[in-house]
Amino acid sequence: MPEQSQLAVDVTTSPLLKGTDHGFLGRAGGLSNGIYAGLNVGLGSDDDRDAIIENRRRAKAAVLPDSELVTLHQVHSADVATVTKPFALDARPHVDAMVTDQPGLLLGILTADCVPVLFHDASAQVIGAAHAGWKGAIGGVTDNTIVAMEALGASRDNISCAIGPCIAQASYEVDAGFYQRFVEDDPANAGFFEAGQPDHFQFDIESYVADRLAKAGIAKIDKLALDTYAHEDRYYSYRRSCHRGEAGYGRQISLIGLRR
Repeated sequence: MPEQSQLAVDVTTSPLLKGTDHGFLGRAGGLSNGIYAGLNVGLGSDDDRDAIIENRRRAKAAVLPDSELVTLHQVHSADVATVTKPFALDARPHVDAMVTDQPGLLLGILTADCVPVLFHDASAQVIGAAHAGWKGAIGGVTDNTIVAMEALGASRDNISCAIGPCIAQASYEVDAGFYQRFVEDDPANAGFFEAGQPDHFQFDIESYVADRLAKAGIAKIDKLALDTYAHEDRYYSYRRSCHRGEAGYGRQISLIGLRR
């Protein structure tokens, strides 16, 4: 297999986001080595800092070169930032989604099993990006992103969403307490779980997030159905690294921007 730095950056796009520069990136094409091998963009990892910065530059170049990359200090919240200009890496807001109507800003969400969601209203030219781990998802991070887009002139009737690489149901085992938390929030959530090992369930977080979007009035939703856990050659996975007892894990990035 070629060295990661010799591979092209892996960019998956959605037809529903036509009119934006966007992409759900994999791990190919980066400088990182070892357990982080590839395009690790996670500043919170113990990977070489210079490699991470170069990987982030390559990610931007693969999607919208003439832009300013904007990322967050993600904390598994349901909070959203409205972005009007870039901010320094050490001044990233502690939120899990962001929206903008400003051309030249490239919104970036980092994941390693959690659900990345990209949003676009083509009429209003407003975009959004959300990190939906289970806590943020049940807390309403996607709902809040839609509301923040509306504040910039978007309409949920016009918003299209794409759900990127995340852990699939077959790979996502949870315990009975986790299942109960979701069912207590809404009994209909039982439909996103399948029985697994005794007192355990398999959770379909991708479909849960898509359902939240649909219930919020979003009619155009693209589920890419790419399992981060199962495709080691293509994606980083927090859970896979934990199962292997590895000392850390990489993060891939999902990007969306409006051209100047």
